[in-house]
Amino acid sequence: MTGAFGTTAFQLVLLRRMADFQPGLAEQARLRLGASVADQREANKRWQAMVRSPRARGALARYRSVLGPPGHTEPRTIGDLSCEAHLWALPLWPDLRFEVLAAPDGAVWNEWLVRAPGAPAPALHGPADLRPWGATVDEVAHAFAPVHPMEGTAPTRWRLAFTAQGQPCVAEFTYGLLQRWDCGPGQGRA
Repeated sequence: MTGAFGTTAFQLVLLRRMADFQPGLAEQARLRLGASVADQREANKRWQAMVRSPRARGALARYRSVLGPPGHTEPRTIGDLSCEAHLWALPLWPDLRFEVLAAPDGAVWNEWLVRAPGAPAPALHGPADLRPWGATVDEVAHAFAPVHPMEGTAPTRWRLAFTAQGQPCVAEFTYGLLQRWDCGPGQGRA
């Protein structure tokens, strides 16, 4: 994989982190992109070099240079904070968008996958409805409210604690996409 760093290479970077939890799904997705393991390593190496470069662009500018102009941008208010949500379509996840929340000064507050506007959300009534890569942080949070955000094991990971059908549960996400969960002893594990 040579040339400009674009959407395919960016998806390979996302898949590399998701493979920590769902190696089978990540490998299938990598193959759908027509990329080798070496391509994925090279994409991650180039991404890390862009992020860590002393001359690195700001995060929002980096996403624009890699993914092009966002397909949709909208103002968003979270509590007392105003920001802009920038959304990009990614071919691997047609019902999702990669969302970057940016402050008025361009600082990036959050970056993750969210459900595309108008795309049907999964019906989540209990742990049996959860599927790897089948729901976003927001969808699980709304379905099983109240939830308690927990620190993730890496900057691109989130965890939510909640109760479902009387069982304490913890769901883990990478780039906002559900990877695995555990509900009580031996229940709901992916």
